[in-house]
Amino acid sequence: MGANVSTPEQRFQVTHFRSRKSWTPQPEIYPFKVNSPCIVEIKNMNQWKSRLNALKDTNKLLVIEFTAKWCGPCKTLEPKLEELAAKYTDVEFVKIDVDVLMSVWMEFNLSTLPAIVFMKRGREVDMVVGVKVDELERKLNKYTQSFF
Repeated sequence: MGANVSTPEQRFQVTHFRSRKSWTPQPEIYPFKVNSPCIVEIKNMNQWKSRLNALKDTNKLLVIEFTAKWCGPCKTLEPKLEELAAKYTDVEFVKIDVDVLMSVWMEFNLSTLPAIVFMKRGREVDMVVGVKVDELERKLNKYTQSFF
C-alpha cells in the first residue's frame, strides 16, 4: 500500500452529485466582526484606569459593556453592540469581562449580565441591564446629542 499524495485543494474538492461540477468550500462570511476594532477589550486594571482618566476631561461618551464568556445573553447582544459601535464613531465603546475584572463590575454595584453603563466626564449617567437593544439605541441617541 502506497501513500495517497494530494494537494489541499484536491483533498477538499467535492463533486456536486447532480451537476458533476467540482465544488470547493469557501470560508463563511459573517455579518459582524468577531474582534471588532470599534470595541476595545479592557484586560487589566491599569488599562481600565488609564482609559477612564483619559476621558474624564472630555465630553466623549463612554459605553462600558460588562460581559462574560459563559453568558448566553451577552453573546446575543454582541453583534448589535458591534453594529452600534461602528455607527456611533464619536462614542468610546469598551468591553469588560467580569471574570477578569470583577472589581470594576462591583464598583458599579451590578448583579446582572449583560450590563451596559454610560459615562460622561468620569460620571455614570445611565445604564441598561439585559438584552434591550431598543433602549440601548435610544440612550445612545440621547447622550450623543446632549452636552453636559
